[in-house]
Amino acid sequence: MRTVVFDLDGTLADTSGDLLAAANTCFRAMGHGDVLSVATDAGTALRGGKAMLTLGLTRLGRMDAAVVEAYYPMLLEAYGAALDHHTVLYPGAMDAVGALRDLGYGVGICTNKPEALAEKLMVSLGARTAFGALVGADTLPVRKPDPEPLFETARRLGGDPAKTVLIGDSDTDRNTARAAGVPSVLVTFGPSGEDMAALKPEALLHDYADLPDIVQGLIGRNS
Repeated sequence: MRTVVFDLDGTLADTSGDLLAAANTCFRAMGHGDVLSVATDAGTALRGGKAMLTLGLTRLGRMDAAVVEAYYPMLLEAYGAALDHHTVLYPGAMDAVGALRDLGYGVGICTNKPEALAEKLMVSLGARTAFGALVGADTLPVRKPDPEPLFETARRLGGDPAKTVLIGDSDTDRNTARAAGVPSVLVTFGPSGEDMAALKPEALLHDYADLPDIVQGLIGRNS
């Protein structure tokens, strides 16, 4: 079986608002108030909790790796308590997932969000059952850009890891696909969309309506 594997943050859903709110919980606990904002920091939010803490501390002139590590559990707890207040699926994402399933592709998620949080978010969005597998940052001993989480997602879908395509929004996703020897499709509608062409993926995705045709062009029909 051929498979289509999606990143989550910045690819299927814009999660930046809830992620930044969780980071600001940490900065308020430090006595600094809200340091990050969606207007300026959405791209960093989609790179994960430690990236947000690093940016905020650097902005404050107080960057300390030990502080990042100390507050990261607080960030995860705050995010887990309010991970669906601002998050929305990108327009057309689930229609494209449904179309791919109708064409016979296995469809899964491979994310660097902790697995339990990814599961909770997808259930909350009413979208979890559309995906046959979900592999998170802590599902395996390694995470993207190591190719093994991508391979594992394909295997859990009952697919051939060599016949998959990764849909993502970052250099991490591009590098994961390259390490796996499979094509990548990078979306251009996220906060860093204008930077995706420079990563030279096999395809760029401007509109989810185009994805089924792009997938068939890259890895063939699943028949």
